[in-house]
Amino acid sequence: MEKHGLEQVIKNADRAINNEDFDQLMDFYSEDATLVVKPGTFAKGKNEIRRAFVAIADYFNHSLIVKQEKMAIIETGDTALVVAKAQLSANQKDDSEFSMERTATYVFRKDSIGTWRCIIDNSYGAEIIEELV
Repeated sequence: MEKHGLEQVIKNADRAINNEDFDQLMDFYSEDATLVVKPGTFAKGKNEIRRAFVAIADYFNHSLIVKQEKMAIIETGDTALVVAKAQLSANQKDDSEFSMERTATYVFRKDSIGTWRCIIDNSYGAEIIEELV
């Protein structure tokens, strides 16, 4: 089966996170995007998202590594839902090493020139509903 172009877009975003290239990372997002920083906490728009990623990098002592193991992509028109197995690790966090797998959900919209931009970045997936209970 042919890989969807969004797989490379997401790999490029992961590389930007891992390299702390936040200027490059912002190209991944739409102007009005929302990032789930943690359940119940959201960053809206590129400025807030960039600040959130800087704070996340600081929290993990600049050792956060993100990669997607598997992805399912459902596309209709100019919108796509991506469900991915996200692997996160950090080996220099102050209180302990960190490693986890999440089932992340992302929503993308294709802009007028055909570029996919993330409009909702939710690495917590369905875990966010636990905050509502």
